[in-house]
Amino acid sequence: MILSCSHISKSFGTDVILNDVSFHIEDYEKAAIVGINGAGKSTLLKIIVGELSADQGDAVLSKGKTLGYLAQHQDLTSHKTIYEELLEVKRPIIEMEEKIRSLEVQMKHVTGTELDQMLDTYTRLNHEFELANGYSYQSEITGVLKGLGFAEEDFTKEISTLSGGQKTRVSLGKLLLSRPDIIMLDEPTNHLDMESISWLETYLMNYKGAVIIVAHDRYFLDRVVTKIIELDRGNATVYQGNYTAYSEKRAMIRDAQLKAYLNQQQEIKHQEEVIAKLKSFNREKSIKRAESREKMLNKIEVLDKPTEVDDEMKIRLEPNIISGNDVLTVRNLSKSFGDTHLFAGVDMDIQRGERVAIIGNNGTGKTTLLKIINQMIPADSGEITLGSKVHIGYYDQEHQVLHMEKTLFDELQDTYPDLNNTRIRNVLAAFLFTGDDVFKRIKDLSGGERGRVSLAKLMLSNANFLILDEPTNHLDITSKEILEEALNNYTGTVLYVSHDRYFINRTATRILELTSETFINYIGNYDYYLEKHDLMNQLYAGVNGTASSGDRTASKHGTADPSSSGSTAAVSTASAPVSNGRSDWKAQREEQAKLRKKQNELKKVEEEIATLESRGEELDEQIQQPEIASNVGKLMEIHKEKEAVDARLAELYERWEQLAEDM
Repeated sequence: MILSCSHISKSFGTDVILNDVSFHIEDYEKAAIVGINGAGKSTLLKIIVGELSADQGDAVLSKGKTLGYLAQHQDLTSHKTIYEELLEVKRPIIEMEEKIRSLEVQMKHVTGTELDQMLDTYTRLNHEFELANGYSYQSEITGVLKGLGFAEEDFTKEISTLSGGQKTRVSLGKLLLSRPDIIMLDEPTNHLDMESISWLETYLMNYKGAVIIVAHDRYFLDRVVTKIIELDRGNATVYQGNYTAYSEKRAMIRDAQLKAYLNQQQEIKHQEEVIAKLKSFNREKSIKRAESREKMLNKIEVLDKPTEVDDEMKIRLEPNIISGNDVLTVRNLSKSFGDTHLFAGVDMDIQRGERVAIIGNNGTGKTTLLKIINQMIPADSGEITLGSKVHIGYYDQEHQVLHMEKTLFDELQDTYPDLNNTRIRNVLAAFLFTGDDVFKRIKDLSGGERGRVSLAKLMLSNANFLILDEPTNHLDITSKEILEEALNNYTGTVLYVSHDRYFINRTATRILELTSETFINYIGNYDYYLEKHDLMNQLYAGVNGTASSGDRTASKHGTADPSSSGSTAAVSTASAPVSNGRSDWKAQREEQAKLRKKQNELKKVEEEIATLESRGEELDEQIQQPEIASNVGKLMEIHKEKEAVDARLAELYERWEQLAEDM
């Protein structure tokens, strides 16, 4: 065990953030801390690293172990270049190397005992240098910088000239290079593109140490972590497995807890009704019986209502005006900043009802494209045409449309004065602002909470063409799920930039990958993109690795759906290997569909088994009740139902075994 957190409690005023939180981290274990915004995730990390003191309990790091921490926001100030800043992490190795070289020079001029002493020191330093990976520290720095999305020409940029996101990536690089025994990362993927996220996933999976992550990237958590620590209303629950396993287990536990709570509430209500009835008889015997029941009722340990995402807590987006079928037409669009060419000759068509995701590495021009479409910055050349009756609603990463001094309620009311109080509260509740939360000032909110307010305003705009720039940044998982549901039910058109692969997979009907100054079109969600991306790579490489330059050009400017008449030229699919690959892919898709069907049936069977088992237990309890045991008619009725339940369970068990064997 490398880290032990025991009975940690923390409050700010009357708000209890953490309540008796306990868990431990083993050597080399990869864990995630999850929970809604405000659950205390960052607070817990700060207590572990010593930036905050706990009101109660403590976090103990094993003796001799080191800890590295990356906060969400970095205030890195330096006049060094990016490479020089990371080189400082390797300062002990550099000094060791300098000492080794110095000893090599000195040993040429000494003899005897002095030489022997120097040789001993030299041997020891060489051994330490080798263990510290001293011979390849420069290539290690280069690898980390490239992995985090920095090109070689960026290495010489001064830290002071970097954006906040770039500074965060530099800080992350420094932390990774320092190789502590336990790494703690607070939202490490917020400023990374997809390639960098994938690189970081692989790095952390293979890291020879423990890792604790606070993140809302569900793909990332699925790949990296093996333990989930959930913070809910101050309490911590530990789940083994990745995010998907946690999500399934949590749903099962929450369902069981909710069922137990509702059953107890029903029983309490029933007993209260019986007590009231007995008292109404106003007889000594009935009053005594009522008092006896009251005593039993007072001894019941009342279960807390489990935290749940209300299935009704959703907002339906309905634009007031339906746009024409052609929503956006882009022709021959180009944009450069000085010598930096973002894209050139871009053509794009978006139809009503589409949900189009733009993906690509940082710096390729995704946000710039959205701003050009929204007329915030001019293009160098090209034409942008909006269709008939198109009304744009725009959401940017910086939430610039919020007034810091206003409350949440006033922000929405002043923007939409025609809305009544109930409508405003319902919309805010859909984005998890309830009760007195609606009277909080914007400036007192976290980044994620401000993002939710901006999204709430956008949802009320009645726009029929939503343009969203990283809408899930800083949103907790619950908020992402609400947004996903809202967009999937939206009858208008959506164009968005996102690095959230899970979100893209849930919402996108088409993906545009911005690469090499142009778009590659994929007619499907993120899973479809990954499948087709492999085929595109094959086309780049050519059949047996001998593609002509013409083939490569066709691939570069092509669509991943050869049958599509999209805005870009079609990929050639005349070769047999590609056709065979397409057939194989279709067969694979059919097989996957069959598997999903079986999985769905298996889930339904398991749910029915659970329901019937529960009913069987209830019937067994009823049979044992004295008032029923003496009632022959009721007893026969219960026995008949029990036989039917048992017979159906036998059928379901047999079907479950068949399905389980086929999986």
